[in-house]
Amino acid sequence: MAGLPAGPVLDDGARGRVLTCLLICQRHSWDQGLTAAVLDGAGEAGALRVLVDDAVARQLPDGRLAELDPACSVNGGVVGEYVDRVAARLGDRELAAAAARQRDWLLHRAPRATDGTLFHLLGTREVWADTVFMVVPPLAAAGHGDAALAQLDGHRARLRRPDGLWRARWDEDGGRTADARAWGTGNGWVAAALARTVGRLTGAAGARVAEEARALLDACLAHRRADGTLGDVLDDDTSDADTAVGAMLSYAALTGAAEGWLPESYAAAGRSLLGTVVASLDGLGRVSGAAAAPRFDRPGHSPEAQAWLLLADAAARRGQRPGTSATTSAAQPQERVTPAPPCP
Repeated sequence: MAGLPAGPVLDDGARGRVLTCLLICQRHSWDQGLTAAVLDGAGEAGALRVLVDDAVARQLPDGRLAELDPACSVNGGVVGEYVDRVAARLGDRELAAAAARQRDWLLHRAPRATDGTLFHLLGTREVWADTVFMVVPPLAAAGHGDAALAQLDGHRARLRRPDGLWRARWDEDGGRTADARAWGTGNGWVAAALARTVGRLTGAAGARVAEEARALLDACLAHRRADGTLGDVLDDDTSDADTAVGAMLSYAALTGAAEGWLPESYAAAGRSLLGTVVASLDGLGRVSGAAAAPRFDRPGHSPEAQAWLLLADAAARRGQRPGTSATTSAAQPQERVTPAPPCP
């Protein structure tokens, strides 16, 4: 489409600044997992080894990796995938055992509903949209495809709304929605999880997840604002914009296009979203206008926004067509793109 960059929009200098900000920020367990994904994708084997060693050093006795907040139940699953990956590359038995303890926690010992759907926090019996990213792709990557799909099914049944967007939280004991809002980041976690899972499943299962990813992207992009941003609550135009949501959806769209399970129109949409996020960078390389860590209750900065920008840029690079420029700078948001119709 005219006016859109053919490839990534982060040049090497900007990418380095974004990564530096990610690495020096304080990070929770899920941020460690996202950072591991960034380092792995960039071929930074030494830094990745340091990160996974530290995740194991901070592993709780019950198996949760890199966990500094004992209330969190599932978030260590993301970094567990990379502990397992490094263990396989190096033949490291201690790392492999640590990854196995994390998987055992998710598969058998973490608190869950009677149908097996995991609760997000210890001490409450709530199902959160965030959990889909924390557990579904890592379980699929470890060869537990049935368990991954069971978690996806349980979360979908409780949280997906008739309009295709996902609610934020479900109260299992009350049998009712705890937070019905279409939280932007929650939907972003789900979209990114689906995108990461498609290639880890075989046959019809992968195709079904791809269709679901496309439908969710379409439902989210229908609420993109005139300035290219998306809201902290997607269908509430009065909510603050959240640049992290754009980065997450950009990653999902660009991953699907690069892997061939989404049409090229989604690559254009993903690059447009990416350009909007890049335009939010401050002079230090921080993504501005994201839900601010650590409470995510106001606009600001967060490690996850940094990581998602880098992951989206990497997805754009994977999908780059031969003969196009390797790097393209963008100071302004790119042309807004209307998504293709959802799959039937």
